[in-house]
Amino acid sequence: MSGTEHLLTERHGPTLVLTLNRPEAKNAFSIPMLVGLHDAWAEADADDDVRSIVLTGAGGAFCAGMDLKALARGGTGGGFAGDEGASHSDSDEGGGGRREDPYRARLAADPELHWKAMLRQHRPRKPVIAAVEGVCVAGGTEILQGTDIRVAAESASFGLFEVRRGLFPVGGSTVRLPRQIAHTHALEMLLTGRRYSAAEARDIGLVGSVVPDGTALKRALELAEAVNEAAPLAVEAVKQSVYRTAALSEEEGLARELEIGWPIFATEDAKEGPRAFAERRPPVYRRH
Repeated sequence: MSGTEHLLTERHGPTLVLTLNRPEAKNAFSIPMLVGLHDAWAEADADDDVRSIVLTGAGGAFCAGMDLKALARGGTGGGFAGDEGASHSDSDEGGGGRREDPYRARLAADPELHWKAMLRQHRPRKPVIAAVEGVCVAGGTEILQGTDIRVAAESASFGLFEVRRGLFPVGGSTVRLPRQIAHTHALEMLLTGRRYSAAEARDIGLVGSVVPDGTALKRALELAEAVNEAAPLAVEAVKQSVYRTAALSEEEGLARELEIGWPIFATEDAKEGPRAFAERRPPVYRRH
């Protein structure tokens, strides 16, 4: 699976690992990174051999969001405000020269591409596990909300700084965050723009677990392996049901759950699971 200079792709068996690769800028978003993400999500969905996806960052950081120095020079960048430490060198708003022309053409051809890349307008059918080291702020915290399982290193930090910069978190946070964590915690994060430690992020439910520095990717791959051992059709149906019923009433949600879940019982994988259990052997699932 191909990547770009700002997005590395690597296969670990059935797991696709995506690494945001702009460490000199704390992995602040760039056009090559967004195009790479867009294509990686689509390719992973189309490849039945991919059962899980891990999203992480290079150089001890996850993602600092939008490049503020580029924004100050007049760029738009989709409205993602980055950490004040992010560099503007080689950013999506300048310095790319000819190399970025093909990527800009992709953006021009699909005005929604950056939203799909940010998981705002697209939800992969495969589970996405975030492995966070270092800064995960502004747009980094926004793309985090599009992932399914989240692991953070002890020194990781989180936050939505937009209101402190006169901006708005248009990556989906005003909609998603209050649905993912308690109302008061969501509003505190959105309205104060303060920085949160990994422990605080775990306490409010933004991440699921905190591990020693340098081990977030290892833990994420362990979780991915556990997902990979389960039946892929069942895994994808469970994920689909969780998100498609989230905004429904309980009665409507339960009806929709049956529509999504009941067909799984007619698959060959649903026969293989109990048979393997009875025979005391690992199941062999074939997606049918």
